[in-house]
Amino acid sequence: MTIKVGDKLPEGELQEFVETATEGCSLGPNTFKVQELTKGKKIVIFGLPGAYTPTCSAKHVPGYVEQFGALKSKGIDEVWCLSVNDPFVMGAWGRDQKTGGKVRMMADGSAAYTKKLGLEFDLSARGMGMRAQRFSMLVDDGVVKSLNIESAGKFEVSGADTILKQMN
Repeated sequence: MTIKVGDKLPEGELQEFVETATEGCSLGPNTFKVQELTKGKKIVIFGLPGAYTPTCSAKHVPGYVEQFGALKSKGIDEVWCLSVNDPFVMGAWGRDQKTGGKVRMMADGSAAYTKKLGLEFDLSARGMGMRAQRFSMLVDDGVVKSLNIESAGKFEVSGADTILKQMN
């Protein structure tokens, strides 16, 4: 069943490749509990089929990087990119996309969390396995306030501009 507006995010874990070790975060892949990361925060989460894929690299991620300041000015604490890739790939892609300090590149390598959201997309017939649908959501203290799910192969409603309009 697909998550919907008004639902609380399911419990689960995501991984992020941490570039600089800090107290509580070691260098390399770190595992984070979604419930802890979203508690008391306004977060935009956008999901996409895969790192380094054409639309994701040319439009989806760059749009959120470019609009980060506007999102922060509307009260957003964090922006996450969720993809069914491993944390090493997400970390490398984040460096390529210059997401540092703007978009957290969150890995769901086995699609476990994506399945809990009900936003999985099976691309096995195309050799890509289970992936995330292209989507965006605004989450406030772990509760979904808006949700935008793309039709297969489309990029029309999940970009940063849509989320910004929904926050007015």
